[in-house]
Amino acid sequence: MSDKATRVRAMFERIAPRYDLMNTLMTGGRDRAWRRAAARLGAPPAGSLALDLATGTGDLALALLAETPVRGVVGVDFVEGMLRLGRAKLEALGERRVRLLAGDALLLPFADASFGCVASAFLLRNLGDLRAGLAEMRRVTAPGGSVVALEITQPTLPGWRQAFRLYFHRVVPAVGALVAGNREAYTYLPQSVDRFVTPAELARLMEAVGLQDVRVRRVGLGTVTIHVGHVGHVGRVGHAGRASAAA
Repeated sequence: MSDKATRVRAMFERIAPRYDLMNTLMTGGRDRAWRRAAARLGAPPAGSLALDLATGTGDLALALLAETPVRGVVGVDFVEGMLRLGRAKLEALGERRVRLLAGDALLLPFADASFGCVASAFLLRNLGDLRAGLAEMRRVTAPGGSVVALEITQPTLPGWRQAFRLYFHRVVPAVGALVAGNREAYTYLPQSVDRFVTPAELARLMEAVGLQDVRVRRVGLGTVTIHVGHVGHVGRVGHAGRASAAA
């Protein structure tokens, strides 16, 4: 495991008990709507299995069940603390169609073409090798399926970009220190967004690993992007960078 992966895993172990609460506070509760939108855009074939990478406590997995006709979801995470919380959440809901497993997004324990949809929420910035991670996602996606990535990004609207940066770099770490008891983790968060590729660059990387018709949708006033690419659609032409803004 790379040094970055080791650091990221330890960080998420520490913040796991307050992870869901912090997501709600940081986004004003909009993170759940974004997960539902990502699930719908993934549009997995009816009756297929979906894979939720870096599932955390299982919110995207639950969104996939609620918003699509999949028969079940496998959630994978390499943070045991997150998985324990996710299993408790699923048990409380009586939800048996989600199976949570420990695993590494760069070395998935699944055969080629296993899933109708491979989805992730806020994973890609944390990968030690972004291209390798995208290639693994493409590998385990069946023909006719999709790869969906929900990520925080830099907004482009003048004025709003500066306001968001102030909020993200000053307010979020302070709230993280107060609520999660971990300023470091919520300082890493905006720094990781600053270092991450642009939406257009991510779309090109998705095409480079063999995904087709890659599209980008901006939500949250441009602070979040949903990338969707498809596998095995003969005749499709890639449209990287096509975007629309939505609340």
